[in-house]
Amino acid sequence: MKADAIQLLKFLRNSPQLSIPIFQRTYSWPFEQCQQLWLDIIRVGKNPKVNAHFIGSIVYVEKDLSSMANPSSLVVIDGQQRLTTSSILLEALARAVSDAEPVDGFSAAKIRQYYLVNPLESGERHHKLLLSQNNKTTLLALAGQQPIPADASVRVMENFNFFTQRITELKGDFEALCQGLSKLMIVEVVLQRGQDNPQLIFESMNSTGLALSQADLIRNYVLMDHEQDEQTRLYHNYWRPMEELFGQEAYTWAFDPFMRHYLTFKTRSIPNIGDVYREFKAYLSKSDLGIEAVLADIHAHAGYYAAMALDKEADPELAASFGDLRELNVDVAYPLLLELYQDYHQKLLTRADFIAAVRLVEAYVLRRAVCAVPTNTLNKTFASFAQPLDKNNYLESISARFAGLTGRYRLPDDAEFSHGLKNSLLYGRRCLKLLLRHLENQGRKEPVPVAEFTIEHILPQNTDLSEAWRADLGPDWQNVQATWLHTLGNLTLTGYNPEYSDRPFLEKRDMPGGFAHSPLRLNEGLGQLSVWNEDTIKNRGNHLAQQALGLWPLPKLRATVLAALGAPSVPPEAEVDGD
Repeated sequence: MKADAIQLLKFLRNSPQLSIPIFQRTYSWPFEQCQQLWLDIIRVGKNPKVNAHFIGSIVYVEKDLSSMANPSSLVVIDGQQRLTTSSILLEALARAVSDAEPVDGFSAAKIRQYYLVNPLESGERHHKLLLSQNNKTTLLALAGQQPIPADASVRVMENFNFFTQRITELKGDFEALCQGLSKLMIVEVVLQRGQDNPQLIFESMNSTGLALSQADLIRNYVLMDHEQDEQTRLYHNYWRPMEELFGQEAYTWAFDPFMRHYLTFKTRSIPNIGDVYREFKAYLSKSDLGIEAVLADIHAHAGYYAAMALDKEADPELAASFGDLRELNVDVAYPLLLELYQDYHQKLLTRADFIAAVRLVEAYVLRRAVCAVPTNTLNKTFASFAQPLDKNNYLESISARFAGLTGRYRLPDDAEFSHGLKNSLLYGRRCLKLLLRHLENQGRKEPVPVAEFTIEHILPQNTDLSEAWRADLGPDWQNVQATWLHTLGNLTLTGYNPEYSDRPFLEKRDMPGGFAHSPLRLNEGLGQLSVWNEDTIKNRGNHLAQQALGLWPLPKLRATVLAALGAPSVPPEAEVDGD
């Protein structure tokens, strides 16, 4: 390995071509990184006492032996983000200066021919920097002043527009920008093919710029050691389809959690999100499968995860059940759900039983949420849930597991659930909108889109209640309001929330759009009431709680199975906090 300090612009000018291998992450510098680079460039450009500004390292391996006929291509192991961002900025500057030359060497033609293209080459060899996938086509289109492709890289275009705007704000005074660019310094690190370990060097030098995600590290690890043709084949067969499935935006935030859930499912142990890469290497070292088989398995489970977590499921009934789980924010259930989806795909679990199992997960989480059972045991519950299942009797085995959970891990029974529905302060909890939506749409073939409505307190939240409200509630009105205000019996859905405001109940009932005219089932019966007080709130709460018991029923088990239950299903050592 050889390392030297060099000006960034000199490095770009001397390099025949810089190629980003397919195992590298896509370009991902956010606004904050570009903003900081811009401020640093302008700052040092304005200060004649500052001769250089270090922005990091560029680590590369020479792809081919250099020759006059075929200049070497430098395979960049680390530094893609800085190189790409600098190239985007240089193209934006070239467009702004056009034929002018505000600083020697910074006309549009010189910027492009020195730093962005190889003017005497054609095809891909014409370009100094070759990225991967849609990043590549987008940057080539920008550097060639060509139409931007329809599937353009979102991040490349966002950052190009950012630099264009900043340059426009300079109003033609490009002196500081050009001087600042000329002062940028990097450390050029050249690796010797066959002698240096690119992966180890890559990991140790990833300390500047935007830190790699765990998924980035995993992709590099499984692909980097292969020859280029094999890298390309594995990438296009397995990893690229996952990137496309997740999409540009979701891939950046969803893939690391997916890999964590995948490893939890495979190992029955929950890695910290920052240790996913290390745990993956440990898992791979113990696996009897080769790299390709592991990649194929990750690819398959990424499809299951996208169906459940990213709303990619084609089956409407399954999609609806996954949507309800997302609404409850039950991420910790994904290790179990990945196994269930795998077995459904392999026909070990029928479609009907799969849907029923997902609904059992929903009932378990919802009942606990309504009853305010602490959530800090859920991750361990779901991580080990499937281990003892009898897959020859799949759904009943799942039902028995839920029914057998006790103590902190329990599935609340009907008495506890009913009490929570009638008495818990549900307003502001994540589960409330789901409760109201299902209560409204129970049995409907044409569901009401409740997302268009807001939650209404029939008895208002204002502590300074009107005389009419105080009369309805009685002399103990303050205690009645504090006790029942946020309970299910006092909550409903409406499109007239601003109009209702704090009006007395009879006005809310009879006004245009009032309860007496509401088409919502949740408001049935309100039009026949002449008063809204503690008794009517409790009566409505009892009615809605009874409906909810039918919507989220307890598992149905044979008497022999129920008789066999009794011992806790989660070992004491699983009682740890956090998720």
